[in-house]
Amino acid sequence: MTLFHPLQWLGRRLARFLSKPRAVEMHFSTSRFDLLSDSLLKGDVLLVEGSSRFSTAIKYLTQSSWSHAALYVGDALHELRPELGLQVLIEADVIEGVRAIALDEYRGVHTRICRAVGLQASEIDSVIGHAARRLGQRYDIRNLVDLVRYLLPTPPVPGHWRRQMLALGAGDPTHAICSTLIAEAFHSVRYPILPIIDRDYRALPGTRTARKEILRIRDSKLFTPRDFDISPYFRIVKPMIEHDFDPHRIHWASSAPTGAHSPSLPPPA
Repeated sequence: MTLFHPLQWLGRRLARFLSKPRAVEMHFSTSRFDLLSDSLLKGDVLLVEGSSRFSTAIKYLTQSSWSHAALYVGDALHELRPELGLQVLIEADVIEGVRAIALDEYRGVHTRICRAVGLQASEIDSVIGHAARRLGQRYDIRNLVDLVRYLLPTPPVPGHWRRQMLALGAGDPTHAICSTLIAEAFHSVRYPILPIIDRDYRALPGTRTARKEILRIRDSKLFTPRDFDISPYFRIVKPMIEHDFDPHRIHWASSAPTGAHSPSLPPPA
């Protein structure tokens, strides 16, 4: 029998409220879905720009377009979840916890592919296995209690405190947050995400505050989707230019009201 816990009850209520989409202007997808699906490799991190209240808080706190991260595992879970097909992601969802979903769930959404460099196939399998063992775990709802205060249009939070505030409710090892789940999977094979500060950087003027922040984030195991985007160890993969992009095939309008020329891509083949 599960004991009632007021914080868990509040967290579930907040999760349902915060996960509802908002009527806000979103960035359009920067590549066709077929190009995205053809570009992904096992072990890639897919960053997502969400539109929920929860996503808005994450994007504000991290000053980034990315509010969610998922690990692409391809067909690694096909025997376990054949109904999902051969292109599958593992993610930590605020309502359902750690789950496996089909890539098609993110069709038409603004995304970014981040790819770890230099890992062997066996190491990528270990990363996927580490994340797969977390399937079924719940989202760390204590994190939601802290995020709710940032739903105001302009929360009075100094910039250098924003990321620290994300740590106030997190920390239960039996629960998951999307980015922390993936970060721990890569750390399990000793692959870095946040930069290591070298001696030359320490000597630069004005870096003392940044240095302390980076060290604190790394020690607390607190990660956000933005960390994969800015990590010096992950390559940004852009589907459009990965598939024989030719700028000479772009059709430019011959005239425009402003006198400038506007580009237009040819229709998909």
